[in-house]
Amino acid sequence: MQVAIHGKNQLEVTAALRDFVQQRLDKLDRYFGDGGGPTAQVVLSVQRERQSVEVTIPLDGFLLRAEEAEPSMYAAVDLVLDKLDRQIRKFRTRAHRRPRHEGPRPDREPAAEAGPQPGEEAVVRTKRFALKPMTVDEAVLQMNLLGHDFFVFREASSLEVQVLYRRREGGYGLIAGQ
Repeated sequence: MQVAIHGKNQLEVTAALRDFVQQRLDKLDRYFGDGGGPTAQVVLSVQRERQSVEVTIPLDGFLLRAEEAEPSMYAAVDLVLDKLDRQIRKFRTRAHRRPRHEGPRPDREPAAEAGPQPGEEAVVRTKRFALKPMTVDEAVLQMNLLGHDFFVFREASSLEVQVLYRRREGGYGLIAGQ
C-alpha cells in the first residue's frame, strides 16, 4: 500500500514515526492483494497534549476514514489501524454477501471546496462531488464507514437523489424527492 504522510500544525514527521505508520499500514495489504492497493492519506497533528492521527483510504467508490487522538502518537496510530481493520472487514463481508447492482457510473469528479459567495453569509463551505448510484443498504454502509450522521446518494434503480440520515431515536430515515 502506498502511504502519503503529512504533519499538521508544524509537526515534524520523524523517520521513526514514518516507518512505524508505514509498517502498521502494510498489515492492511492482506485485504488488497498484490496489486499494490490504494493510496492511504495519513495526517498527523498535535494540539496541546492530544496527538491525533487521521487516515483516509479510497476504495472502489467508497471512502474508509478513521481518526483517533491519544497522549501518545504511537498509541493513536495503533487505535486508528484497529478501526480501519474493522471497517475493511465489515465492508468486505457486506460486499461479498450480496451481488452489487452495477448501474451507470457518472464521471468521477474530485471534491471541490469553494468559499462563501457574496450575499451568502450562512454558507460556510461548499463541496461538490459525483453521486454514485447505490442501493439504500450500500448508502447505510458508506455512511457508517465515514462516521457521518447523513449521506447524500443517487438511488441505483431510479437514479433519484436521496438523503439518508441517522435518527435520534435510533434507526435511519430516508428523504426522497417526488
